[in-house]
Amino acid sequence: MSANKSLLKQTLIYGIATVLPRVISFLLVGLHTDLMPKVAYGEITILLAYMIFFNVILSYGMETAFFRFYHKQENKKEVVSTATVSIFWSTILFLCVTLLFQKTLAGLLNVDKEYVNYAIWILAFDALVIIPFSKLRAEQKPIKYSVFKISNVIINMLLNVFLLAILPKLAHANPQGFWSTFYFEGYQIGYVFLANLIASLFTFILFMPHYFQPNWLFDKELWLQMLKYGWPILFAGLAFGINEHLDKILLSEWLDPAKAKAAVGAYSACYKIGLFMVLFRTAYTLGIEPFFFSQAGNANAPQTYATITKYFVILGSLILLVVVVFADVVKFFLVRQPEYWEAMSIVPLIIIANFFLGIYTSLSVWYKLIDKTIIGAYISAVGAVITLSLNYILIVKFDMSYVGSAIATICAYGSMMVISYYLGREKYPIPFEMKKILTYLFASIALACISFYVDILRQTFIFGILAIIGFSYYIYKNEKEVILRIIKRK
Repeated sequence: MSANKSLLKQTLIYGIATVLPRVISFLLVGLHTDLMPKVAYGEITILLAYMIFFNVILSYGMETAFFRFYHKQENKKEVVSTATVSIFWSTILFLCVTLLFQKTLAGLLNVDKEYVNYAIWILAFDALVIIPFSKLRAEQKPIKYSVFKISNVIINMLLNVFLLAILPKLAHANPQGFWSTFYFEGYQIGYVFLANLIASLFTFILFMPHYFQPNWLFDKELWLQMLKYGWPILFAGLAFGINEHLDKILLSEWLDPAKAKAAVGAYSACYKIGLFMVLFRTAYTLGIEPFFFSQAGNANAPQTYATITKYFVILGSLILLVVVVFADVVKFFLVRQPEYWEAMSIVPLIIIANFFLGIYTSLSVWYKLIDKTIIGAYISAVGAVITLSLNYILIVKFDMSYVGSAIATICAYGSMMVISYYLGREKYPIPFEMKKILTYLFASIALACISFYVDILRQTFIFGILAIIGFSYYIYKNEKEVILRIIKRK
C-alpha cells in the first residue's frame, strides 16, 4: 500500500495546485455570464478553442518526453537543458512567423486582428513555461508549483474583475477622469484576453531565472530521441483538442449564424458545471503520469496500476453521482443567468464524458511505458474521427445542436477507453478487477441519469440523495478492509 499512499499524497498536493486555480478560474464563468450576453461569451469560447490547438503544437509532446527521459537518463541536467533549448527556439520561431502573418491568420480564423495579437503572445509565454513547470513536478516541488500556478490565476481573475466590473463604473462615474482613458465601450472580449496576457507574462517572469543559467547544454542525439518519443503525443494532443474543443468551433460553423454564438455561449457555460469531475480528472492526471513512470521498474507495477485504476473509478463514480444529482444547485453559483440554462440537459453527458477520459488516462499507461506512444496517437485519432463524424451527423443531419456535441464527446472518449483496454491486455497485461470496475461505473451512471432526466425525481432531490447514500454504502461494504487499512495507516 506504500505506493498507493505515495500516489494519494502526490495527487492531494497537485489537487490543491489544480483545484484552487480551477475554482478561481471557474468563478470567472459567473463573472462573464453575469456581465456578457451569450453571443460575447460564445465568441470568447470559440477563440479559446482555436488557441488549444496552437498550445498543443507549441509543446509538440516535449512535456511527456521530458518526464520519460528525466526518469530514464542518468544525466538529468542534460534532459532539462535540451528540452528547454528546444522549446525556447521553437517558440521564438512561432512568434516571428505568426506576428508577421497575423493579419492573414485573423482572416482565416474570422477573428479580430487585435485579439489574434493577444493570443499569439499568450501562447508564446505559456509555451516558455512548459519545461520549468515540468521540472518542478519531476523534482517533486509541489509547493512552488502550486504557488506559481495559483498566482497566475489570481492575477487573471483580479484583472478580469477590475477590467470588466470595476473599470466601467469608474469611467462612467467620471467621463473626463483618469480611468476613462483606459476604458473602451464594448471591449469586453479584448479585456478578457488582455487579463490573460498579463497573467501569462507574470508567470514567465517568475521562471526567468530558469532561462538565465550558464552553460546550457544541447544534446542533439537526445533531442532526436525525445522528438521521436514525443511526436505521437503531438498528434494525440491534436486529436484530444478535436475531442475536447472542436465541438465549439463546429457549432459556430454548422448552426444558424444568427444563433450559433449564443448557442456556443450557453453550451460552454453549462459545460463548466462539470467542474468537479474536471478537477478530479485533472488532479489525478497531474499526479499519475510522473508516478507511473517512477514505478515502471517495480515487479509489482501492473498490480499497483490495477489497484489505482479501481479506486479512481470508485471515487470518480461517487463524484459523478453527487455532481449530477446537485447540478441544479451548482448552476445557481456558477452560471447565475437563466438565459444560459437552456443547455442544462448536456451536464450529465459532459460529466460522464470527462470521467471516461480520466479512466482512459489510467488505461493508457501501458503504451507510454513500452515506448509505443504512436499507439496513443492512433487511439486518439479514432476518437477524433468519431467526434467529427457524430458532430456532423447529430448537428447537421439530426439538428440536435449542442446535445449532439455532448453525445459525440461521450462516444469518442468511451471508444478510446475501450480500445485502450483491449489493446493493453495484449501488449502490457494489467490485472484489472473489471467486474467491480464496471459495476461501480454503470451503477453510478444509471442512478445519475435517472435522478436527472426523470423530471419528478429531479425536482425533489429525494431519489438522488437516497441514491448517493445507497451507493456510498455499497462502496463501503465492498471496500471496507482497504478503506479501514488506509485510515489506520494515516
